[in-house]
Amino acid sequence: MPKKVKAIVITGNGTNCEMEMAHACRQAGADQVDIVHISQLLYRDKKLDDYHFLNLPGGFLDGDDLGSAKAGANRILHATIEGGKGSLHESLHDQFSRFIAAGKLILGVCNGFQLLVKLGTLPGFDGHYFRQTATLSFNDSGRFEDRWVYLKINPTSPCVFTRCIQGLYLPVRHGEGKFITQDRATMERLHRDHHIVAQYSHPDCQTVTMDYPANPNGAINAIAGICNETGRIFGLMPHPEAYLHYTNHPRWTREKLPVAGMGLAVFKNAVRFIRSKDF
Repeated sequence: MPKKVKAIVITGNGTNCEMEMAHACRQAGADQVDIVHISQLLYRDKKLDDYHFLNLPGGFLDGDDLGSAKAGANRILHATIEGGKGSLHESLHDQFSRFIAAGKLILGVCNGFQLLVKLGTLPGFDGHYFRQTATLSFNDSGRFEDRWVYLKINPTSPCVFTRCIQGLYLPVRHGEGKFITQDRATMERLHRDHHIVAQYSHPDCQTVTMDYPANPNGAINAIAGICNETGRIFGLMPHPEAYLHYTNHPRWTREKLPVAGMGLAVFKNAVRFIRSKDF
């Protein structure tokens, strides 16, 4: 069991939700939370190996050039880490690979989800975590969507982050959130192996919908979030870090709400899981 739960939140090159994500980790009980610019990894000031929980926040990585997060994915796959001790030829890809192999937790939200999908880390079938099989494309509405949505959570999913959560109400803020797969077989496997974690739903958080605006982007099978086969890597378009306190709710002055926002449970599950493991 780790003496401390150490979380890292990656920032830089267009991310803009790092403060909220770091606050979510602290509120959930993480003992150490560091906001780390991507350049600090590239120049060995920080190492992913020193953390248990990797957070990839929302934003507009590299101005969404080449498509949302594609340039960021290429950086991770090919950028060489400079200077410092040890091999001068290590890449960010190497650090990501070790982090995943160690069974640590990764959460990607919005742009972070796009990054994980463009990397191939999600869905990561058969341990192929750097082979892209899906993407997140332009919303069917043809515009940026900024609204709150209801989510049905799959109780059969192995996802660590959604244990004991039946439904969520969270905001979306994206222009490219439509989840699609490279072929029908990939989608069928997502269903068969329970990789689908969250789907857009009606307010009952049970009835999945393709209707706009409840499904804000037209995602195939209303997919809002998926995990890898271990459930330790989770990506979703809606923002759990944006609903940590009842005052974040759009109707907080008109409804009686619990003090803790729904999104906090996602981070509490992560911290609880890490404390139970010996990484």
